[in-house]
Amino acid sequence: MLRKIDTAERPEPDTGDEGTPVSVKIRERLLAARRRFYANDNIAEFIEPGELERLLDEVEHKMKHVLDALVIDLENDHNTENTARRVAKMYLNEVFKGRYVTQPSLTEFPNAEHLNELMIVGPITVRSACSHHFCPIIGKLWIGVMPNEKTNVIGLSKYARLAEWVMSRPQIQEEAVVQLADLIQERTQPDGLALVVEAEHFCMQWRGVKEMDSKMINSVMRGVFLKDSNLRREFLALLPRRS
Repeated sequence: MLRKIDTAERPEPDTGDEGTPVSVKIRERLLAARRRFYANDNIAEFIEPGELERLLDEVEHKMKHVLDALVIDLENDHNTENTARRVAKMYLNEVFKGRYVTQPSLTEFPNAEHLNELMIVGPITVRSACSHHFCPIIGKLWIGVMPNEKTNVIGLSKYARLAEWVMSRPQIQEEAVVQLADLIQERTQPDGLALVVEAEHFCMQWRGVKEMDSKMINSVMRGVFLKDSNLRREFLALLPRRS
């Protein structure tokens, strides 16, 4: 009689040269370069071609061990038959994608018309996950830019792409907004930059206190938005009424 192989006994996936897991190789490169690899850091430059697919296999294998530890019958439960693979793909290719891919390319244009009036972009839908419980953070982002004649002008969709790249990592909202502000400031060099994020946190709604109506709102103000209270009030007043 054939014995069913327990998922915990299944062989490790092919991890490449000399059987070293690809996660170990990537971590060794990061340590050798003395680079931080926190949950909200991008590590794309340390991932070699083909390694992301092997990392996906590794995460899938380890996710099966997690499901085993939760006492889920992966051999007979048709609903969880491919759950480990789906979860691995979700983390690496979707919700935490911002850790593993390079920054999206941006087309930049000179400020030929010397624009120097307030510009607001939003609301942009942001999706992230809290680094404490890996529960979703979903909300809206507004960006205010006060350009100068040297400011690089980027397309409106590029703000959304940059936001997605930064937010698609395990984050806390306060750090994510600062991280995004730093990136936009670096790429556009405006006289002023303002960001406001309003988001729901499922780590409060789905677990813990199970408070369904609470949202977190935070802002980052740079340059003239920080110094000029009238400009700051104008920016905030022009935002649509948040729900």
